Amino acid sequence: MSAGAAKIPVRVAEVTPVNELVTRFRFVCRDGGLMPTFSGGAHTVVEMNDRDRVRRNPYSIMSDPGDREGYSISIRRDDNGRGGSLFMHRQVRPGMEMVISNPVNLFALDLRARKHLLLAGGIGITPFLAQIKQLSAMNGNFELHYSVRTASLGSYADELVANYRPRVHLYHDDRGEQIDLPALLDGQPLGTHVYVCGPKGMIAWVRKTATALGWPREAVHHEEFLAPASGKPFEVMLARSNKTIQVGEHQSLLEAIEAAGVEAPYLCRGGACGQCETDVLEYEGTFLHKDHWLTPAQCASGTKIMPCVSRFEGKTLVLDR
Repeated sequence: MSAGAAKIPVRVAEVTPVNELVTRFRFVCRDGGLMPTFSGGAHTVVEMNDRDRVRRNPYSIMSDPGDREGYSISIRRDDNGRGGSLFMHRQVRPGMEMVISNPVNLFALDLRARKHLLLAGGIGITPFLAQIKQLSAMNGNFELHYSVRTASLGSYADELVANYRPRVHLYHDDRGEQIDLPALLDGQPLGTHVYVCGPKGMIAWVRKTATALGWPREAVHHEEFLAPASGKPFEVMLARSNKTIQVGEHQSLLEAIEAAGVEAPYLCRGGACGQCETDVLEYEGTFLHKDHWLTPAQCASGTKIMPCVSRFEGKTLVLDR
């Protein structure tokens, strides 16, 4: 059993299509009790028993933090992904029993901020839905800028505009609309914090622009859970467990460790939290580092790997696990 966040046995209460790509799922406790408290920006890891393997994927909790009757998440179907979103879209039905993790927040609001500037792209709107509900309950000062491919794929856009006008601004790719980011960032009052969640390119653009404009690093927040990349199969020796395991083409190193019955800590499974950081004892080959956690020096040293998203190509890899 992997040492992730504590587990919650849940029942699927609702499965609701949002648009042609996105579906919303609501979970409630099987025993009828209240869910653990969480704050806007938190995520939960959903376990999926998919035939002969267990998938564990992190998803932002989008429901109101004040609502402990259940958690809601929204998932975009990825036809070219590793299968987690397809499992949720094709196989999960109301009444189904599942297991999710206790909420973990790696993208929390900094409540010292005088204003919260929220920048979302696509399905990256989900953590902001909970954050906006939290900020509204406390009369917090916020502004949302939300980029979508088309109006029909703008998940919850109409609801956001109806409830929070004029603090919500929409941009449609098919209409050539784009955030004027330099002007937006340059015009913010002192004490503003910026938060971005969306495609990798959008996150990099916001962080680079903010840095160029002199924004302090601690005032710029981002969230991106990376999906484990596929790659060539490789073999790993787990020194403490005295086991040799095979990592498949479409399997992460973390998943292979778990499948071997070896405890492996995690919180996000997306290369962001640092919990699964593992020491490398010996190697002959090349690391394919994909995480946000290790520093460039640590990556170059060959002494660390994040098994949730990173891979290896070579003859020998021995881990302290």
